[in-house]
Amino acid sequence: MGSNLFINYGEAVAMLLFGIGFGNLLLQPNLIKKIIGLNIMDTAVYLFLAEKGYIAGRVAPIVANGVQDVEAYINPIPSGLVLTGIVVSVSVSALMLALTIRLYRRYHTLDLDEISRQLKKEGL
Repeated sequence: MGSNLFINYGEAVAMLLFGIGFGNLLLQPNLIKKIIGLNIMDTAVYLFLAEKGYIAGRVAPIVANGVQDVEAYINPIPSGLVLTGIVVSVSVSALMLALTIRLYRRYHTLDLDEISRQLKKEGL
């Protein structure tokens, strides 16, 4: 068990980061802290995909020196997924922050429980 942890330390770190982000997302009442937790979870997933896509001794799939053997290159799909995920994550974070600003302007708090109480008072 212990030797596998040291071999797969990247995956272990990704799972630890995901747990930290998930705990932050569940336990924090502050909306900004929830957004930070979601970003930590995103980063953990990207780290995990990058770790799974890396193969020791292989290089990026750019044909150089006439080497066309598939065994010489890594799989480019995990890298593409990570890049696409980063773009989507930035967009989602921007949208969440914009909605958080609107909520703060209306309710003058970032505490989700307080916003919920104010909504119940308004009858919504």
